Amino acid sequence: MKCYLSVIVCVYNEEKNIAPMIRQIEDSLTGIDYEIIYVDDGSRDGTLTELKKIANPRLRIVEFRRNYGQSAALAAGIEYAEGAWLVTMDGDLQNDPADIPDMLKTAEERHLDLLAGIRQKRQDGMLLRKVPSRIANWMIRQASGVHLHDYGCTLKVFRADLAKSLGIYGELHRFIPVLADLEGARMDEVPVRHHARQHGESKYGINRTIRVLSDLLLILYLKRFRHKPMHLFGGWGVLSLALGSLILLWMLASKLTGHEIGGRPLLTLGFILFMAGLQLIALGILSEMMVRTYYESQDKKPYKVRKLHARQSVEV
Repeated sequence: MKCYLSVIVCVYNEEKNIAPMIRQIEDSLTGIDYEIIYVDDGSRDGTLTELKKIANPRLRIVEFRRNYGQSAALAAGIEYAEGAWLVTMDGDLQNDPADIPDMLKTAEERHLDLLAGIRQKRQDGMLLRKVPSRIANWMIRQASGVHLHDYGCTLKVFRADLAKSLGIYGELHRFIPVLADLEGARMDEVPVRHHARQHGESKYGINRTIRVLSDLLLILYLKRFRHKPMHLFGGWGVLSLALGSLILLWMLASKLTGHEIGGRPLLTLGFILFMAGLQLIALGILSEMMVRTYYESQDKKPYKVRKLHARQSVEV
């Protein structure tokens, strides 16, 4: 690693917040070997121009061709980061860079891979921000089993090796702690400050909370079945196939005893369940083949080794 800390800030149309944010970072990280990586997510205002005005040799700018979204911006920032530790934060001045030194110290002392922030006294609207956030946080905690309080807080500290292994696609930035849990990360959370937005407009809307539902289904699949998809598709497939077979056998017995079965809805249900079962089992087999191809073609392993401990000598 070329430096101790990489501060990753993703921005979209935040021109008035650029200079104040960088000043706050500089003031907060005195005495620390760090770099600042700003990812401009296709801004249409003067954000990029303001970034280029900053005369700071620690600053690196990643310019997107268009707006790809926060997950893509975070993934790019993580890819280009060269620090042993990574910090992600919003560029709207609501996160406070003054929290970073204490978070780094805590993460190192507790030997953590990820330390997440919990926004205290949130300076956001109740109806469109706080209430949807609380609902989404509760849903993610209950469904994933990863019991952190504030999934929406961007201010997080990572070990670089963990961050670069997460694979943040689509809009999975909300589920970073769950992705980290899949990698076997040691995690904790601490309270952090939160400030009211001073310039610009929030990019958050109620529709983002609705999209959490579809993303949550993907996370649940990854958490429970990514290494064993046959357990999902095969289980339901066997159940559907068995029910369909029983119904069809019942219909066959009825036919042999002289009953008319041609127009009975139960016969149609039996065929549907039987065919659905075959398709689910086939889908499970194909998914298993794809999982094996993924690991074997890239020489990946379905496990992560934290540390290899040498054998201790025994005195006789």
